[in-house]
Amino acid sequence: MKKILVIEDNGEVRENLEEILELSGYEVISAEDGKVGVEKALTDPPDLILCDVMMPHLDGFGVLNILSKKSTTANVPFIFLTAKAEKSDFRRGMNLGADDYITKPFYKDELLEVIETRLRKSEQLRKQFDKTEQGLTAFINEAKGYEELRKLSEERKTKNIKRREHIFEEGEFPRYLYFVKRGKVKVYKTNEDGKDYIIQICKPGDFFGYLDLIKDEKYTESAAAMEDTEVSLIPKEDFNKLLLANRDVASQLIKMLADNVTEKEEQLLNLAYNSVRRRVADAILLLSQKQEDGSINILRDDLARLVGTAKESVIRMLTEFKEDGYIEIVDGAIQIVDRDRLENMHA
Repeated sequence: MKKILVIEDNGEVRENLEEILELSGYEVISAEDGKVGVEKALTDPPDLILCDVMMPHLDGFGVLNILSKKSTTANVPFIFLTAKAEKSDFRRGMNLGADDYITKPFYKDELLEVIETRLRKSEQLRKQFDKTEQGLTAFINEAKGYEELRKLSEERKTKNIKRREHIFEEGEFPRYLYFVKRGKVKVYKTNEDGKDYIIQICKPGDFFGYLDLIKDEKYTESAAAMEDTEVSLIPKEDFNKLLLANRDVASQLIKMLADNVTEKEEQLLNLAYNSVRRRVADAILLLSQKQEDGSINILRDDLARLVGTAKESVIRMLTEFKEDGYIEIVDGAIQIVDRDRLENMHA
């Protein structure tokens, strides 16, 4: 049962809304002013919010402004209820991120139709896409209802990258958002001594090159293919349209693009505090999750760059792990034999 929060200071209108929604099969939470509405939304996030514009203590614009900045409520469809129909009010609400307006007095059928439409669209856009080319296309197709996004999927190009070939280099200006269709890509930084440190390994279904694209600044890192790879190139202009056209779309895209933030934070903590032995083990466990068959094919140089140590140290650790029965190495490919022991090994 979908939950709807009604924020309305007029008691008669609020009760009328509650009755209509409950008879239509919705669970209803109500608040008599904007301040109470914000508290209830944050305590028990609803599936949709109906909010009056003119209220004491905190008006509807203030409610939307607060809730749109909170992670728990930023994606919740927000519909204004207003007796004022001036264009300036509509524009102000839409600029803040409102999804729709209903002008009082309203018809029951109109109210329910708007609610059902917004709930359905929100649910479609929140679906977690499967990390395949079909999944990318499916996600984009959900957004194609917006006229300005129509060209996004029609004009997407692909490019084949040979092993060790650069996709972009530090200092270049970004032109595309990249999506891995096949193969693997390493994103890395080079220090003043010319040593590389891998900060991200992208597998099929991953996006990369987006942070500098969003900032509209030159790349602060480089990317190269770890094996023969195919990537989709989404032009900067189309990416910006997708990001800015609708807050639901933007939220979903940002969520997808930020998937690796926690991974990067953990990687930095491991680099700062863990021993080389523990870091090599964690790198192997991480890489195994990025392989469908669990077999890890990676150059020892690249593994050393991911761990942040010398190649010789990585080779020594791999030999020890093999002798301890944690892993096997066949034709250079690493295969985990005892995951539990590798995860729980002492440094």
